[in-house]
Amino acid sequence: MSEHAPDDAALRDAMHRVRTEIGKAVVGQDGTVTGLLIALLARGHVLLEGVPGVAKTLLVRAFSRSLGLDTKRIQFTPDLMPGDVSGSLVYDARTGEFEFRAGPVFTHVVLADEINRTPPKTQAALLEAMEERQVSSDGVTRPLPEPFLVAATQNPIEHEGTYLLPEAQLDRFLLKLVVEVPGRDAELAVLRRHADGFDPRALEAAGVSQTVTPGEILAAQRAAAAVTVADDVLGYVVDLARATRESPSVQLGVSPRATTGLLAAAKAWAWLSGYPAITPDHVQTMLVPTWRHRIRLRPDAEIEGVSVDAILTSIQQQTRVPL
Repeated sequence: MSEHAPDDAALRDAMHRVRTEIGKAVVGQDGTVTGLLIALLARGHVLLEGVPGVAKTLLVRAFSRSLGLDTKRIQFTPDLMPGDVSGSLVYDARTGEFEFRAGPVFTHVVLADEINRTPPKTQAALLEAMEERQVSSDGVTRPLPEPFLVAATQNPIEHEGTYLLPEAQLDRFLLKLVVEVPGRDAELAVLRRHADGFDPRALEAAGVSQTVTPGEILAAQRAAAAVTVADDVLGYVVDLARATRESPSVQLGVSPRATTGLLAAAKAWAWLSGYPAITPDHVQTMLVPTWRHRIRLRPDAEIEGVSVDAILTSIQQQTRVPL
């Protein structure tokens, strides 16, 4: 055991306590909470898909509060401009010069609410921030704070007044998490909390408090990145990716960026689970959420009702697993 193991254990315990804090405000979304933690550890971004009313916004707010990170919410609308997201130059009459006024993207956690309700031009304002963690304006590059995470939400069943996210935008999200309607017991618990006076806008009153510091988050990110991986597991990831490109139902398989994303997500999940190295199980667990939004089906497969999740599950079952 390395001399840093106790520190890693303490960091891991702190990250697990985040789940408990979020549970004070959100019930029945344990899988989504884990996905958010994995994305944070892997320095990635998350696309949350779910019908209205399943606590997507509340989940992100509770997540940010438990981490002690600043968060800003951007309500994406058809008339939102790129400068409303990244910032813009504003003329200062006192000095006679233009000065940069930072947009809401300059924060630790950006909640991009209903991201598919704004035109592609404004959606693209997030591309540089998500990929390069910086904003360029008038020839000046301004770094974004660390840690930095974009959590975007979208409604899967509403199409009127929405704009499909282009592949280049989707590829910037490490994970696509489907936020399901909670089960009966969980929904009953939600109702009981509201009956007892719970206010989703008052997280402090609900008892949600900070459990880690930004420095600990950055240390946890470094620890997750240091998880080792054997060559045969790397080969397994590549074989899975090649299988998506050769599937008869798939028009566009995953890119090399998707393989690096799966590797990063598997590392984060392995570290969070207490493993010093990635196993094929970690890869399999993260396969669907990491790749489900990066594959384009053939039109005939879509007409037949084939789902990307089902194709990825089939590919996983048919690909040889290293021993």
